[in-house]
Amino acid sequence: MQIAKSSKFLSFLSFLIIFALENTVEEMKLHIFNPEHDIALATHVRRFTAPHSARQLRSEMGFLPALWAEDGDVVLVDDIPAAERRLNRLRRYVAKVDLVSLNDASSLHHLHEHLDEIDGVEPWGWDNAVVENLIKSNLPTCLIPNEKRLEEIRQLSNRKWASEHLLPQVVESNISLIGESHHITSFEELAEKVSDGGRYVLKAPWSSSGRGIRYVSHNDHWLRNQTWAHHVIERQGGIMLEPYYNKVKDFGMEFTAHKDGSVSYDGLSLFQTINGAYSGSIIDTEQAKTELLERFVSSTLLEDVRNLICNILQRELHSRYQGPLGVDMMIVSDSDNHFLLHPCVELNLRRTMGHVALSFEVDETMPRRLMRIIYTDKYHFRVSMVKKP
Repeated sequence: MQIAKSSKFLSFLSFLIIFALENTVEEMKLHIFNPEHDIALATHVRRFTAPHSARQLRSEMGFLPALWAEDGDVVLVDDIPAAERRLNRLRRYVAKVDLVSLNDASSLHHLHEHLDEIDGVEPWGWDNAVVENLIKSNLPTCLIPNEKRLEEIRQLSNRKWASEHLLPQVVESNISLIGESHHITSFEELAEKVSDGGRYVLKAPWSSSGRGIRYVSHNDHWLRNQTWAHHVIERQGGIMLEPYYNKVKDFGMEFTAHKDGSVSYDGLSLFQTINGAYSGSIIDTEQAKTELLERFVSSTLLEDVRNLICNILQRELHSRYQGPLGVDMMIVSDSDNHFLLHPCVELNLRRTMGHVALSFEVDETMPRRLMRIIYTDKYHFRVSMVKKP
């Protein structure tokens, strides 16, 4: 009798397993690397032609989403054979993805045959230009943000938004935090504020990393940048004015805003910059990266800041944005050589190179690695071992 009951139970269990397997719908994403995103936000037109360097970066690094995609996902590239060659060199890091190209009729036909299987599109960042290209490729509009959502993403990406809705709320939470940023809409007001001989940083409200930023430390600097500042105010409706801080170290925190409105913390991003432009990211465990920062600030402060940012963004971004995002930060020293944390130098409402670094497998037994994009005559993706101090 007991054997009969067990047999029936096993048969029922087998039925449930088979039913679950047969009715599991695997999600398929279409990934797009559009590194010109920040420039497209500033330009704000659908028929947008990116600068040559951005077009080259997109063309030669279009395979990058294979690093964070899932097996079976689709990645849009310019040149399929070239992308396949680069992926072969990185095969231990990347997913098994399908490559498609808008320049290849057969692959585009293949994409259209499987459009009903694609349940989401994940570009580097959403803007008018990438949407226009997707519309031209006849992608279902249900997979693309409408004009209202696109405009909302653009306004949230304005440096003004973070300076008013994120930075002040975080800074006031702890005396070990510092940072202020002001949106100036009048050239005359800007000229009056920088004429006091102080050291300032001017930023265009929308600009790509390392660009759209000017430093003013004396009157000659201001004279050289007056025309630029005037044009920024005219074209973008204002300019950001920030104090100059004595920076000790750049880093960032990466997050994801989910469909249900929650915001989760993904990890620390320790990166290098050259003249303000990104040059490489450290790949290591969260503990190892935290220990590097603990030379300057406590892990408790870092944890408090990330939790507060999650809470604020969960409230502010709910139903307005979903996807990866990053908050650039920096450690600065004051006049007494005390270290302070600037918790929001910039909010990037898109995927970041920090997210790319976090997509690599890490554990305590692995050496520290450095992920870089190197430019010679072409862009090259490199992952190299680095010694731990």
